[in-house]
Amino acid sequence: MVYSHLLETEAAISYVKESFQKHLSARLSLTRVSSPIAVLDGTGINDDLNGVERPVSFPVKSLGEQRAQVVHSLAKWKRVRLMQLGVEPGKGIITDMRALRPDEDYTNLHSVYVDQWDWEQAIEPGQRSLQKLKESVCKVYEALKQTETDLERWLSDNGLVSVFGGVAGRLPQQITFVHSQQLLDMYPGLTSKEREREVAKEFGAVFIIGIGGELSNGQPHDGRAPDYDDWSSANQDGYFGLNGDIIVWHPVLECALELSSMGVRVNKEVLERQLELRGCKERSALQFHSMLLQGALPECVGGGIGQSRVCMFLLRKRHIGEVQVGIWSDYQRDQMALEGVELL
Repeated sequence: MVYSHLLETEAAISYVKESFQKHLSARLSLTRVSSPIAVLDGTGINDDLNGVERPVSFPVKSLGEQRAQVVHSLAKWKRVRLMQLGVEPGKGIITDMRALRPDEDYTNLHSVYVDQWDWEQAIEPGQRSLQKLKESVCKVYEALKQTETDLERWLSDNGLVSVFGGVAGRLPQQITFVHSQQLLDMYPGLTSKEREREVAKEFGAVFIIGIGGELSNGQPHDGRAPDYDDWSSANQDGYFGLNGDIIVWHPVLECALELSSMGVRVNKEVLERQLELRGCKERSALQFHSMLLQGALPECVGGGIGQSRVCMFLLRKRHIGEVQVGIWSDYQRDQMALEGVELL
């Protein structure tokens, strides 16, 4: 079977990834570093994401069958790496993260395989603020906008506009900030995902602040582990949380598309509070948590940005399998083929 435009798609994916990483690194003063695919179990370094996902685990023969885990993401590992490298405030690191999340439900937006840019920037203790969070979000968004502009020119130069369509102008000039509590107040009768859809459709690109903390309805907007993002501190807008998600409107699927999760990271006080709130104070004895509680780790802000999702958005793809090689059932492949969608 011969698939049309797959080679052109691969070239476009490569261009988007190179362009975005270049622009993001320049704006946040990031140096590319190597990163692990797995970390040792029992260290607390692997991320728990929403706190319920099961990591892929395996024994390491050379370490006496000690178990290791395939990473979910690298939020906590990056903080340790900042300390080891002696990165000064205002500068940071970026890495090409690959992960496996077997508990993900298959949808047009999800797969077991995850690829993202994981970045982390060291900051001064006094910069743990909503202002710093918003400044960082704007720099990420600027990199995304510049990549959109670059891609438009690259497609034109390579005669591929007819293949992918025009991409310039899809993103609004500015990203809109909204707190998850404000969002609940705006759409009290909707679920959190339905609220995301409505606000993304209205504004095109939004950053939802405060992911993980309990709202007035007694529920968080979405789950978030207690030991990397600060979702419980009072902020300057009168709400809680120094973290959030970048979400854009994806016109092909007519849905909200999360591109990034990021935030100011917990300090000693916030870690103790959030472990208490989640009923998992025993984690304080783990290697990562002990280092943080002892003041060994730098203050920082950081996040993960989905590589395949950015490509999916900019190249107007309907399924994440069009921009990454994943594991799909024959049924899914057949259904997508009927809709004219070619999975890699």
